[in-house]
Amino acid sequence: MSQITSKDGTVIDYERSGRGPALILVDGAMCSRDFGPMPKLAPLLAPHFTVYAYDRRGRGKSGDTLPYSPQREVEDVAALVQEAGGSASLVGLSSGGALALEAAASGLPVDKVVAYEPPYVGVTGNGAVPDHEARLQALVAEGDRGGAVKYFMRSMVGAPAPMVVMMQLMPWIWRKLKAVAHTLPYDAAVMSGFEVPAARLAQVRVPTLVMHGSKTDARLVRAAQAVAAAIPGALHRTLAGQTHNVSPGVLTPALVEFLAAPHAAAGR
Repeated sequence: MSQITSKDGTVIDYERSGRGPALILVDGAMCSRDFGPMPKLAPLLAPHFTVYAYDRRGRGKSGDTLPYSPQREVEDVAALVQEAGGSASLVGLSSGGALALEAAASGLPVDKVVAYEPPYVGVTGNGAVPDHEARLQALVAEGDRGGAVKYFMRSMVGAPAPMVVMMQLMPWIWRKLKAVAHTLPYDAAVMSGFEVPAARLAQVRVPTLVMHGSKTDARLVRAAQAVAAAIPGALHRTLAGQTHNVSPGVLTPALVEFLAAPHAAAGR
């Protein structure tokens, strides 16, 4: 385990493994080096890349300096890129994909970027955009961490009620989710209203791959398509049989194929 200090003084904890070009893994909501897909994905990528898996601020062993801003998370990525030697590729899952794309749009020295299902799910059926960030902030401020997790899963992810109940019956998982519930508003802020930021994404100037699963929510398919269309030269790929909870074993070959290809072969 190693640590770096971000621009605002926040300590970011990370783990490095493997050999090869630098690759930074950017987690989605509530995930960390101890929970989620990255602990399984990192060792599969390590034979091909020098992999940097880190705890996003507020999670695991990383610090959490307030007030929060998505720009602070971009600065965290920048510090990791510097630690990796001055340039790196980024792979982000879910809201981590949105953060990785924002880091690239910000002009960080990024070689390539991959985003899997950034959840720009857009408006509701009546045209209203729910203020998820405000609702999550209120629940966290009230000390209702469990309520924040349930709101995220039911109202934002759309998980069936029985699934949420089942997760509460697994205390070893529910404890981990509640421990990072205060970071849920951070992910909502990163998603900036959950509408595809086409003008911002047009500023991404590095080879980009946007992916989604063939069995995922239709809203996420549309989001991935729109994100790919907004980024100049971006590639779009569907992973057969996958949902938002993508299998690391299926994801890895697609990542290696894209990230290891010469830059000239990465554009549309």
